[in-house]
Amino acid sequence: MKNTLNGNGLKREIGLFSATILVVANTVGTGIFTTSGFIMSELGNPRALLFCWLCGGVFALCGALCYGELGARFPRAGGEYVFLKESFGKPVAFLSGWISLIVGFSAPIAAASIAFGTYLFQAFSIPAYNLLSLSIFGYTVIKISSLSLVAIVVIILFSIVHYHSLHMGSRVQNALTILKITLVISFIVAGFFLGKGSIGHFFETTIIETLPAEKFAVSLIFVSFAYSGWNAAAYLGGEITNPQRNIPLSLFIGTFIVIFLYLLLNAVYIYAMPPKDMGGVLEIGAKSAIFLFGENISRVFSGAISIGLLSVISAMIMTGPRIYYAMSKDRIFFNVFSRLDTAHKTPAYSIFLQAAIAVIMVVSASFETLLLYIGFTLSLFATLTVIGLMKIRTRGLESGIIYKTFGYPVTPLIFIAGNLWIIFFSIKSRPVTALLGIGTIGLGIIVYLFFAVKQKHDKVLAS
Repeated sequence: MKNTLNGNGLKREIGLFSATILVVANTVGTGIFTTSGFIMSELGNPRALLFCWLCGGVFALCGALCYGELGARFPRAGGEYVFLKESFGKPVAFLSGWISLIVGFSAPIAAASIAFGTYLFQAFSIPAYNLLSLSIFGYTVIKISSLSLVAIVVIILFSIVHYHSLHMGSRVQNALTILKITLVISFIVAGFFLGKGSIGHFFETTIIETLPAEKFAVSLIFVSFAYSGWNAAAYLGGEITNPQRNIPLSLFIGTFIVIFLYLLLNAVYIYAMPPKDMGGVLEIGAKSAIFLFGENISRVFSGAISIGLLSVISAMIMTGPRIYYAMSKDRIFFNVFSRLDTAHKTPAYSIFLQAAIAVIMVVSASFETLLLYIGFTLSLFATLTVIGLMKIRTRGLESGIIYKTFGYPVTPLIFIAGNLWIIFFSIKSRPVTALLGIGTIGLGIIVYLFFAVKQKHDKVLAS
């Protein structure tokens, strides 16, 4: 198919298959291989854990159906930034872009890179040596280890790949994601049919009393992090062919595949080990492999998981820069980030900005703190985006829209109610983490005011 420009210099050369692959790649990664142990610590009940993952999947699917309509209406690079600009205006749109830069992509890239290093070291039985640590008032602000150096190298390498060209980046992405899905399915099948597990684990529990709503909501924060990425195709709306058809379809198909895989993977984890052994475990995939197949075979699976994590790192590095590019094109971010590399037609400056922030996060944040910080803040702006869809609907601009949200208005209301519940309990139970998210938004407001004043100043000089 002949490549065509979308009007902003970006090429439309991503088809339905690649867009769907991007959704799966962006979603299936760090979360599913690292969060179930933390969730089990909160819930203590394997059946509650599976129900929690199902609820998270329903929320993600409702979100995907809503974003599908927004992507069909506004098929441009930028995703939530573009959607919120249309519904609430530039200030809220800028804040969503700011959050995407810090929380939506840079922080998950850091978390995924740390997880990659963790599983890689597990596969080869390599100890992680601390090389440098700096603490202030008893709180570690910088920690550099052999593991974090590996994470940094991975971030830099994939940033270079996606800087080179969209064609090369999407091919690498497709290959890694197909490999990842194959490995995940192999692990599920081998776990149930060849592994030494027990169905009895599904009926054990470490918590006797009734499950508190607060614990379930906090668990959903971890789950929402694991499902983040279901909206990936919307961010590349300016580079997807036949966007009014392919954006909604890729979001729906990709999210449905992810829900199916997540429920099966968690079932394998539970089949592999009792709840008391799952609680608080970061390398949940590796530990379940040890229970199922023994120490030696588990190293093979740890290596396979580490390769699979490269797919999600690559997908996020590919997706995020389109938001900062769109912000800069609207002159509410530094002008340098609106420039495309003349030879490769990629937003090079935006790609390397994101890489720099991710590297800083690798050496300055703990893994669990990153997960909670990401989940709370992303839920807030995803909710605003879906509220924005309902606001856009009230304008009555329905002509020419091929796809409309299935089940409207119930679908967006389910998504909004679920996320508000998560946000409320995350503030109540994790106030410090919530304050970090609110502080990031506050800093974004200051940055926006700077650009708004600068824009007015430039207009005065021009007139």
